[in-house]
Amino acid sequence: MKFILAKKMDMSQVYQADGTIVPVTLVQAGPCVVTQVKTQDADGYQAVQIGFETKRRLNKAQAGHCKDLPSSRHLAEFRMKEAPTMKRGDMIEASVFQAGDLVNVIGTSKGKGFQGVVKRHHFHGHPTSHGHKDQERMPGSIGAGGVQHVLKGRRMAGRMGNERVTVQKLRVIEVRDGGILVLKGAVPGARRGLLEIVTN
Repeated sequence: MKFILAKKMDMSQVYQADGTIVPVTLVQAGPCVVTQVKTQDADGYQAVQIGFETKRRLNKAQAGHCKDLPSSRHLAEFRMKEAPTMKRGDMIEASVFQAGDLVNVIGTSKGKGFQGVVKRHHFHGHPTSHGHKDQERMPGSIGAGGVQHVLKGRRMAGRMGNERVTVQKLRVIEVRDGGILVLKGAVPGARRGLLEIVTN
């Protein structure tokens, strides 16, 4: 199992050997430092915690946790099925990935604020013919009157985006110098957003 923390940089496109164009996302992957290794005996499960990007000032709890290690702005934990072979202080570079690897990318989607049902749930809206004044983007009926409350799970207007999103099976097209991973397709979130990249 390979994993790393990364930062979304840009979208672009690259030419392949057969002349086809592939849409890609460039991400700055690593370097990451192993800040903690959790074991079945000590913690009840097996995981590796890694840190990414440096931070100038840490509070006392963070400083103690990262003692003798580079200060980390972001920490993330990856559960392992087998006992981890890494130890505290090891570095993880983008070079652990190879062209052709399939990875899952986890990030936070762009926040879109409070949105109506047409944008949020893809309702097609009401007809715009005579007799439908101001009804084009309304939600319509929200249920029977007999129960006297709105049933749980009803699709309605509300906050949209800013959620944890996983995109599966993106192919690594290229691993460039400087820790740049070139991933086929789009990844969640805005530029400079934090990403978790894990192999299947």
